[in-house]
Amino acid sequence: MIQERSILKVADNSGAKIVRCFRILGGTRHRYGRIGDVVIASVQVAEPRKSVKKKDIVRVLIVRAREPLRRPDGSYIRFDENAVVLVDPKGEPIATRVFGPMPRELKTKGFEKVMTLAEEIV
Repeated sequence: MIQERSILKVADNSGAKIVRCFRILGGTRHRYGRIGDVVIASVQVAEPRKSVKKKDIVRVLIVRAREPLRRPDGSYIRFDENAVVLVDPKGEPIATRVFGPMPRELKTKGFEKVMTLAEEIV
């Protein structure tokens, strides 16, 4: 359950390390973001000499959340941290590598390019 002012870890090699969410996309009544949602965030911590700098405004895809995600078979999946991947306006990843486990629900939501970079799918 990601809301405005949530601090998120970046799970790719774009150069950003930590971002802060400040807008959930999807309408005026969309208060919380869940796995598979795109949000607008500000880069708080970034690596030097990379394409993404501190204070940049970026679109990010939520790939891991502490809030449990219910699957159609009745099981739940939950992660230890809130993590995101930087994407462009078309939904394609900016980075060339993605770290950590990714839920298979991202593929059904139309983020196939992110899933091809994933090293582990749960």
